[in-house]
Amino acid sequence: MNELKLFIEKLNESFANESFVKITLSKPTSKSDGLMNVYIRLITIKNQPVFSFTYHYQTNDQVKNYTFDEVRNELLELINKKFKTARLFTLEYDYAIQFSKKGKATAINFPPSFDKKPPESHDIPKKKRAELGKYLSLLGVTDEKGTVIPKMADKFKQINKYLEIIESLLKNTILSSPIHIVDMGSGKGYLTFALYDFLVNQKKMDVRIKGIEQRKELVDFCNKTATTCGFNNLVFEQNTIQKFGDSKIDVLIALHACDTATDDAIFKGFSANAKLIICAPCCHKQLRQESKGKPIENPLFKHGIFKERQYEMITDTIRALIMEKHNYQTKIFEFISNEHTRKNVMLVGIKTKEKIEKKDVQTNIDSLKEAYGVEKHYLETITDKTK
Repeated sequence: MNELKLFIEKLNESFANESFVKITLSKPTSKSDGLMNVYIRLITIKNQPVFSFTYHYQTNDQVKNYTFDEVRNELLELINKKFKTARLFTLEYDYAIQFSKKGKATAINFPPSFDKKPPESHDIPKKKRAELGKYLSLLGVTDEKGTVIPKMADKFKQINKYLEIIESLLKNTILSSPIHIVDMGSGKGYLTFALYDFLVNQKKMDVRIKGIEQRKELVDFCNKTATTCGFNNLVFEQNTIQKFGDSKIDVLIALHACDTATDDAIFKGFSANAKLIICAPCCHKQLRQESKGKPIENPLFKHGIFKERQYEMITDTIRALIMEKHNYQTKIFEFISNEHTRKNVMLVGIKTKEKIEKKDVQTNIDSLKEAYGVEKHYLETITDKTK
């Protein structure tokens, strides 16, 4: 393909005459894998220039480095096959190629967007979304001087990773204003406070957040802290997930709600027609208890530790399928590193208007249940009651 070959030649030329700035790949051919775009820049590692590819997914970024000789093959794999638009930025000109649905390429020349090159340092400081604000001190994450307390360093990393994920999800979800967010099982409120501060004070969004927690002492503490910080639209309510009755929920969050409490939270999202449901399931007990005394020949269940993990995957997979039946596009991915907690899976549902073949989804659910001796998933039970 002449246009793609010319694009590679212009890249080679800009690298040779040191006018290369960056490349962006956009307009993905498919969004099924969550890859939204790719940014390519030149960096220096051990005094050698390499091309750094940042693969931007809906929920995270992945970075890979390639030598000059490797770049061509990677671009040939990405351009047209995965992305319909590629743009090369140099100090002399910008050059873009765009592909139609039938694969026909069009080349476009632009005046240069940049008059100087960005730094090629590899050590670019990572953006911190959680500002060292007053709430972090009141929650015991930082000291009075605003320095992160050593034993809370992992919590601070978790907060920033959480905000990174939420920021990406909100960008890809259509929400009305104000945005009503409910955090079910908010605990001491580390992530609830961080989310409010990030969205309201940093992103300047019109947001109302309510934390739901059973323990009165934590609810009182969090409400007092919210008042002290001037977080006027952040409130905490003493309640259970099952009894919580608000119908206005745009974004439902349930992190580490034990066992079937995760299902109760998902069901509340269904009932409120929430646009976004974000869960980090915990304590998958229901299906394991149901399986007791039942002979299962599958060798994956021979050893207790594998049996536990298998039932965790089965539980969350059925949850995702039930969410799809309710017109949610689902994603399951790692929330935080295993070194912090093994309960690190995040299940996300984004409301969609796309037509769902519910019979096919139900067939998948039934097949899973039959294969692993599951009679009824709790989320099925509570959703069936409303039919």
